[in-house]
Amino acid sequence: MSGFVEVEIDSVRASLMSPQRVVVLRQVGTDRYLTIWVGPYEAEAITVALQEIEMIRPLTHDLLKNVFAAFNAILQRVEIVSLREDIYYGSIVAEVNGRTIAIDSRPSDAIALAVRAHVPILVSKDVMDSAGFVPEQNLREEAPQASSAPASAASTPSEPGEDRLSVFEDFLEKLEQEKKDDDQKDDDQPDKPQQP
Repeated sequence: MSGFVEVEIDSVRASLMSPQRVVVLRQVGTDRYLTIWVGPYEAEAITVALQEIEMIRPLTHDLLKNVFAAFNAILQRVEIVSLREDIYYGSIVAEVNGRTIAIDSRPSDAIALAVRAHVPILVSKDVMDSAGFVPEQNLREEAPQASSAPASAASTPSEPGEDRLSVFEDFLEKLEQEKKDDDQKDDDQPDKPQQP
């Protein structure tokens, strides 16, 4: 597996602006991350497995794991093999009758299966090099742009986590402004006569 690096699931996050979810993968032994957008059902399947919640009946990925076991296929690993036109491609690697086979899969399904089967998740080095990121490194790269701004636009240093909270503050301010606009519209309309 010289062309791959091992990753683990760092978190599954929700987007406030869409039903999509983000699976955040972290390269083992480093602070390099890879984010993959997934649908809400796939995110739920991954989260259920991570939390080891027992379901009364098997979910789709539990069923897939059971099918592999019924055919004496041994799951070895899942791989994220490429990134083309902003779409990740993955595969499930299994051993069947002494032969290794790779089955084409969406990465979200492969990850959901890997969590259930307790097998490694590998990412192609090419994919990690092109789409992976190191948070501190990205902040340092953005810092020169911020320092070139005019002094009047410079802000005071923020406390850790303040930048995360500012997103919510902006959102709340927007909601408050929309409410004020709606109230203003109601005030501008003449009162309707009451029915007798």
